[in-house]
Amino acid sequence: MELLVPMHGIGGRGDLPVPLWLAVYSAGAAVAVSFFALAAFWSRPKFDAAGGRPLAVLTRIVDNRQARALLKLAGLVAFALLLGTAWFGSSSPALSPAPTWLYVWSWVGIIPLALVCGPIWRLANPLRTIAGLVRRTSYRRLPDGIAYWPAVAGLGGFLWLELAYPEGSDPLVVAIFVTGYAAVNVAAGIVYGPGWFRIGDTIEVYGEVLARLSPLGRGADRQLVLRNPLAGLATMPQEPGIVGLLCLLLGSTAFDGISRSSAWTQLTGELGRTQHIAVHTLGLIASVAIVSVLFVCAARTTGAVRVRPGAVGRAGLPGAFVHSLVPIAIAYSVAHYFSFAMFQGQEGVLLATDPLGRGWDLLGIGGTRIDYAFLSTGVIAGVQMGAIVLGHVLGVVSAHDRAAELFRRRQLRRAQYPMLAAMVAFTAGGIALVSAS
Repeated sequence: MELLVPMHGIGGRGDLPVPLWLAVYSAGAAVAVSFFALAAFWSRPKFDAAGGRPLAVLTRIVDNRQARALLKLAGLVAFALLLGTAWFGSSSPALSPAPTWLYVWSWVGIIPLALVCGPIWRLANPLRTIAGLVRRTSYRRLPDGIAYWPAVAGLGGFLWLELAYPEGSDPLVVAIFVTGYAAVNVAAGIVYGPGWFRIGDTIEVYGEVLARLSPLGRGADRQLVLRNPLAGLATMPQEPGIVGLLCLLLGSTAFDGISRSSAWTQLTGELGRTQHIAVHTLGLIASVAIVSVLFVCAARTTGAVRVRPGAVGRAGLPGAFVHSLVPIAIAYSVAHYFSFAMFQGQEGVLLATDPLGRGWDLLGIGGTRIDYAFLSTGVIAGVQMGAIVLGHVLGVVSAHDRAAELFRRRQLRRAQYPMLAAMVAFTAGGIALVSAS
């Protein structure tokens, strides 16, 4: 994706406030130390998903019909603006806000939105709203075993467009992709009903996964509660499709770091268009495959220790531990996209003043430029490393709590060694990638 600034605007290795080797060793050690501390003092599962402080006033506001109608209207307006600028605005990525609105405001912006507000996208989802306009007395049953694989397929297409297709930021390409994606999901929503969006709409599924780590959740009585975020994370569905979704997210973000490194650009800089697509597609597949194999093998190796009967769902041990990848996926996204969002996100506002490229100045900010000075490279590097370490520590805590549920106390530490090794590898690899980008 070639926008006005290099993709994601990640600083180079020289931006790290400490030497790379020290950053990698320190982060890996922090994850390992947290694991051994947990093994010594945490022998029973502690996360009670049913607990939390009731938020009666907020529940009344969120569940109010007018509030929900306003959210739906906001979603429809945002969707219409995105499509309108993509189809009818400037054909130049430098002048159209559509690429920034899709890749920055929508894809990156859903992370803080879901973490702060919970699964709010479900209420504002314009595709769900449009499909709901077609009234039907009955819907087809979703195919058996479909799980979350449609959402995984949609995510794969989006990530390929972003990371492997050289014209991914072209407004016409954005228009075609968004229109096609919307048409497929609206049609499926009409045929299969609202349940389709829960498993088939990539953006909604992604938002729901992120919202598991939000401090806002629903109690047993459907009231909003203020909860321990890790307790919400423990309610993650144990489905094979969720495992695929999280591994795809991690692997693609890893490839994004690799593809922005100087070594990769030197090797691929002279490739033609077809070669570029082929090499980047293979690189994306390889990165996802490596992450998937590492996580699945680590999870399954814990099966060498006997699991409590009936404690594992349909997705097996990888499904039992997949929730621990959510904070890691968020950490990788923050590390890779933080500076990109802070800088390129401003461009979404600046270009909105002339959304169709007609020489307008609707917001009165014509001539204003991106402020690159408000964040130093040291702050960016600190956020990157801090996010990776915190995300992996939270991942270790989540995995340990689940292990305390699955394994007997005398087997608890030994059972988790493979997962610990995977977490340390993810931590070290994540820091190495952001420093090399």
